[in-house]
Amino acid sequence: MRNLSKTALLCLLLLWMPTLWAADSGWLVSPQNDHAKVRIRAEPSVGNETRMLLTVQLEKGWKTYWRSPGEGGIAPTITWTPPLEAVKWYWPVPQRFDVSGISTQGYHEQAMIPIVIAGKVPSTLGGILTLSTCSNVCILTDYPFSLDLSSAVSAENQQQFEHDFAQAMGQVPIANALTKQIQAGFSQSEVQILAQRDEGWQRPELFFDTLEDVDLGKPIVAVHGNQLSVRVPATDGWGEGTADLRGKQLTMVITDGGLAQEATVTIGQALTLPQSTTTFWSWVFMALAGGLILNLMPCVLPVLAMKLSSILQTEHQTRRQVRWQFLASSAGIVTSFWLLALLMTALRLGNHALGWGIQFQNPWFIGFMVLVTALFTANLFGLFEIQLSSSLNSRIAAPRVEKPGLRGMAGHFGQGALATLLATPCSAPFLGTAVAFALAAPLPALWGIFTALGVGMSLPWLAVAAWPKLALCLPRPGRWMSHLRIAMGVLMLVSSLWLLSLMVSHVGLQTVMFIAGMLILALLLAIGWRYGIRIAAIVSLIGALVMGGLLLVGSLTADLWRKPLHDNIPWQPLTESAIKKALTEHKRVFVDVTADWCVTCKVNKIHVLMRDDVQQALQAPDVVALRGDWTRPSADITEFLRERGSVAIPFNQIYGPQQPQGTVLSPLLDRDVLLKVLADAKGNEK
Repeated sequence: MRNLSKTALLCLLLLWMPTLWAADSGWLVSPQNDHAKVRIRAEPSVGNETRMLLTVQLEKGWKTYWRSPGEGGIAPTITWTPPLEAVKWYWPVPQRFDVSGISTQGYHEQAMIPIVIAGKVPSTLGGILTLSTCSNVCILTDYPFSLDLSSAVSAENQQQFEHDFAQAMGQVPIANALTKQIQAGFSQSEVQILAQRDEGWQRPELFFDTLEDVDLGKPIVAVHGNQLSVRVPATDGWGEGTADLRGKQLTMVITDGGLAQEATVTIGQALTLPQSTTTFWSWVFMALAGGLILNLMPCVLPVLAMKLSSILQTEHQTRRQVRWQFLASSAGIVTSFWLLALLMTALRLGNHALGWGIQFQNPWFIGFMVLVTALFTANLFGLFEIQLSSSLNSRIAAPRVEKPGLRGMAGHFGQGALATLLATPCSAPFLGTAVAFALAAPLPALWGIFTALGVGMSLPWLAVAAWPKLALCLPRPGRWMSHLRIAMGVLMLVSSLWLLSLMVSHVGLQTVMFIAGMLILALLLAIGWRYGIRIAAIVSLIGALVMGGLLLVGSLTADLWRKPLHDNIPWQPLTESAIKKALTEHKRVFVDVTADWCVTCKVNKIHVLMRDDVQQALQAPDVVALRGDWTRPSADITEFLRERGSVAIPFNQIYGPQQPQGTVLSPLLDRDVLLKVLADAKGNEK
């Protein structure tokens, strides 16, 4: 009887206590989406408000979106039945996801979003939650729900709701949690932000609400003591530069050290952002190293020819003369890099494509380089002597022994300038990274980096200028000098013919073959006129024998090289959609951006991409090989490289189920590294 009385009393208490009300939809799932489930809970009005809590549970590798998804995605929404007006969502701090150059803001694994409804609500609260969930693919799912706010539930569930709601509100940013000093400015398609915090900054992150017709990319954050500086790329829906954003309101969330603040500022005039000394000087070091390594790249063979030719002229010269000659060549290199910096500055101010070596996409530039190298060839063959005082050619051809002075140094200066132009098709280690930073940095930093590139490339020349004995230690003059001069002329002729081959994509193979034939015939006629018909015949015979010998050796050894050098990879055109499609199908992706004028790309192709094991790996059923040809200007490829922070080629990247964001390989490919990264991208078989 006593137990029965206690039970009855407990039932009466449960019916009497008003705090036991809380509606719960339970976990809702959809047959169209087995990667997510949602739960919606609410409590009756307290005062003039009704509190709700939306919980989203996601499988590993899946995400949903914040109120401002970023460059892609859709934020969760609820269509109410009956319609409600005064509904406020409280968004917890999101995370940033960067995939294939697209930056989005959202949540993974689990998100709890508090919602508060002001005013009177019906006893039965219903609607349809529309939720976008993404992995390699995106699914838009509707979850109908209905909550009976008049039904009673246990105290345990009510306490759990109170706990979860308070915990979710604790993740919502508040005002003035970190700083009261925030400025925003706009300059050249870039939003700039400065924030001051007395306690200093540790690892700050920023998230932005969407501006109308503007896409805000991933912010570039730098900390300078107590000051935070941020640069945010801003583009329109077509990926182009935006209109003036000054005067617009920008709402952002800043997080650091477990604290989160939401702030709204008006975008004003361009700000003066502090430069990080350590970071800048590290880029300068990279630029120096990249410029130095350019001297060792295969595309610099013509440069080596000019250097050796110049050294041959140093016999019987004083140290002072040698020093001035090599200082003039160094000045030519640095000046050429300044001209490249000027070109990049003009392109940036005009919102045009930026890239390293893009001048080789211009057929007129290639034609000019063919003409110049052909003149060098003729000069090295001794077909004519260039007088420094006669014409423009005298200022760019091989230098003669002259007294120091502006006129006497013009040829040496021209050597350095031409060396730079012939070296730009190469992308040495550190070079692409340093140039990418320079093209995205403020203009003073751009000029500083390009100056460091010029100094780095001219270091060997400066070494000879500092220690002229290096150039004066050659053997005594003799017939070997004439033979070496002819060998240098052959190298220059090969360079000229290589440059001419770059015109195939512009004027066609037949036209290029005709020009090449006419060039060789002109050289033979000039040799006959200068040295006699007999010498011209001997040169023709030697050339024919060399070509015939190469063809004979090639045919006899075909079994040794034909198979590994035959490209059987089923290359497909490079597009962002092709990458996304392959990842959706759980395939691996190998990206190769190349160009006919990129000699480093040719080296990668012969020494790595056409090897048997690499060919076999890239022909696997789950591998998609994508190739982008940058021989001629391509806005799509330029944008593809820009989104990945690159301005130079070769560019190679590998995607896969285990590497959805992609791994960028070194410009100089290593076969073992490529195969390992490709294998790691596949992950474990299930």
